[in-house]
Amino acid sequence: MSVHLKDKSIIITGAAGGFGRLVALKSAALGAKVTCADINADELDGVVSELLEQGFDAQGVTTDVSDAAQMSRMAQAAIDRFDTIDVIVNNAGTMPLAFFSDHKIALEKWHQCIDINLKGVINGIVAVYDQMMKQGRGHVINISSIYGNAPVAGSGVYSATKAAVNYISETLRVEAAGKIKVTTIRPTGVSTNLFGTIINPSASIGILGHNGPAEFEKMSTLGEGYLDSLNSDKSDIGHRVLDPQQIADNIVYAINQPWGVSIGDITIRCSGDISIL
Repeated sequence: MSVHLKDKSIIITGAAGGFGRLVALKSAALGAKVTCADINADELDGVVSELLEQGFDAQGVTTDVSDAAQMSRMAQAAIDRFDTIDVIVNNAGTMPLAFFSDHKIALEKWHQCIDINLKGVINGIVAVYDQMMKQGRGHVINISSIYGNAPVAGSGVYSATKAAVNYISETLRVEAAGKIKVTTIRPTGVSTNLFGTIINPSASIGILGHNGPAEFEKMSTLGEGYLDSLNSDKSDIGHRVLDPQQIADNIVYAINQPWGVSIGDITIRCSGDISIL
């Protein structure tokens, strides 16, 4: 396999956990120089320490993606350390699924979702745009979701942020053609800390559709072992919930292309995926 990401300077937001952390580790292992950004300073330090202990070239910058000034400073740190910014992976996100009837407990989290999922992506693009255009090349990878494909009950705000990411990505691709490659990653269900941001578990009915009742019954039966049982055997045709490794591998695949080849859109599903989007 050709390694086209060797020596590339890569920024990853939300790098302290989930597939952000995995992308950092996998990219660094293939020779990339990594700037890890996350709002959680302690967990970020842990990831960067792990990278450095393995002899990889990496740094961490504590960053709130919803703050444009902080994102700009983080991008400048990448330039100061590695001279260039070749790739940014706008990965930080939250998934506060809830019905509009849940607004009393959901409104604050919905605003946070807009700040992170939408404003965070815009801030990430703006933070690297001038540098990439100056260099004459760059690559922006935005993490969307199958929830961005269509509106469904229980995910109005979350789906809206991901649909916006899709539109922003395509607009950037058109505007910066020949200078900046753009990739949109659309995962289905992934066993990461995003599940912990769901406000009302019943709000997942929108994406499950007619499969919802049977799924909820299975969840109640299996309890805490629910995700493990669905995620246990990747060689099984009925495999249902993606491992973060599988998302990270596809992000790295998109990065690991020659400059003249752009992987525009990747939807990643398990073979047993029961979502209706």
